[in-house]
Amino acid sequence: MQTPAVAPRPTQRLVAIDLLRGLTVALMILANNNGGPAAFWFLQHAAWNGFTPTDLVFPTFLFLVGVAIPYSTDGRLARGDGRGTLLRHIVSRSAILFLFGIVVNNFPLFHLDTLRVYGVLQRIAACYLVLATAYVCGLRWRGALALVAGTLVGYWLLMRFVPVPGYGLPVRDVPLLDPVRNLAAWIDRQVFSAPHLFERTRDPEGLLSTLPALATTALGVLAGLWLRGAAPLHARIRGLVFAGAACVLLGALWNFGFPINKRLWTSSFVLFAGGWSLLLLAAMLRFTDARSAALDVGRPPMWQRPLLVFGTNTIFAYMLSELLAALLWTIPAGGGLSLQQAIANAFDRGIPYPTAAATAYSLVFLAVCWLPTWLLCRRRIFLKI
Repeated sequence: MQTPAVAPRPTQRLVAIDLLRGLTVALMILANNNGGPAAFWFLQHAAWNGFTPTDLVFPTFLFLVGVAIPYSTDGRLARGDGRGTLLRHIVSRSAILFLFGIVVNNFPLFHLDTLRVYGVLQRIAACYLVLATAYVCGLRWRGALALVAGTLVGYWLLMRFVPVPGYGLPVRDVPLLDPVRNLAAWIDRQVFSAPHLFERTRDPEGLLSTLPALATTALGVLAGLWLRGAAPLHARIRGLVFAGAACVLLGALWNFGFPINKRLWTSSFVLFAGGWSLLLLAAMLRFTDARSAALDVGRPPMWQRPLLVFGTNTIFAYMLSELLAALLWTIPAGGGLSLQQAIANAFDRGIPYPTAAATAYSLVFLAVCWLPTWLLCRRRIFLKI
C-alpha cells in the first residue's frame, strides 16, 4: 500500500453548504409545484431566453454537488479509504441516482413507450460521476479551470458554428438557439423519439447540454477547493464574492452573443447562474460559519433548523416531492380532473386572488413534504447513497 507523504486535512462540515442546499431544495419544491400559471413570476422559469430566480435552483444544486466533492473525498481519504474503494462508491452512487431519476420521471405508470431517460437526477448522476472520478484521479485547480473553460467554449462553438442537419447553419440559416432547430435538440431527437423527450422536440436535461452542466459542477469543485484552503474564513468569503461577481458580469456580457438559456444550459447561463451560486454561498458563510465553523458545534439557531431538515436529507425530500406530485396528477378526482387539479381548484375557490391561491397551494405542498423529512431527521434517519 502506498502511503501519501501528506495526509489530507480532516473534513470540517460547513453549515452554509447544508443551509444553501436546504434552501435550494425548498425553492425547487415550490417552483415545481407552484400552483399553476398564476404563480408569482419568480416561481416560474423563463419561457426561453432569459433568467428568473427559479432558473437558479437546479444549477445551484449542481454547483453544491461540486462543492461537496473535495470535502467528501478528502474526508474519506483521511479516514483511510483507498482510491479504488472511492471509485467503486462513486460508480455505484451514480448508478443509484440515475435509477432514482428513472423512477421519478416515470412514476407511477412506467409505460415503456413513453419512458423518459433524461432527467434532473440523471444529469446530477452524470456530472457527479465525471467530476468525482476526476477528483479522485487528481483533478485540482488547473484541471478544473481547464474543464470549465474548455466545455463552455466548446459548447458555444458547437451551438454556434456546427450546421444543424436539415436546417442549416445557426444565425445564417436559422435563428441562434431556435427552440427546435438547434444542435442539442436535434441530437436528443436522434437518440430518443419524441414520446421519450420531456418537451417532445427536445429535452431540458438532454445529452449535449450536459456538457456545460459539467462546467457548473466544476465551478463547485473550485469553490470547494477554495474553502478547503488555509486562508482565514473571511478571506475565503471575499474570494467567493469576487469570483461570483466576475462570473455574473462575464455571463451577462456573453448573453449578448450567446443568450442566457436554462433549457439549453448555455455557456452564458453557466457563468451567470454560477456567479449567483457563489454569491449565495458567500452570504450563507457570512451569516453562519463566519461565527460557528462546524455543524456539530452547539445547537443551530432556530432560523437554520427548517432549512437544515431539507439540507441534510436532500434525496428523500426531493424524491418525496416528485413522487407525491406525480401521484396527485395520476389519481382521478371526477369530472375529468386529477386530484391535483381538484385541490388547486379548491384553493382558487377559497382564495379570491389567483396568485395568492397559487402561493398557498405551493406553501401547503412544501409543508407536506417538510413534515415527514423533519420526522426522519428527528430520528436521525438519513437517506444516504
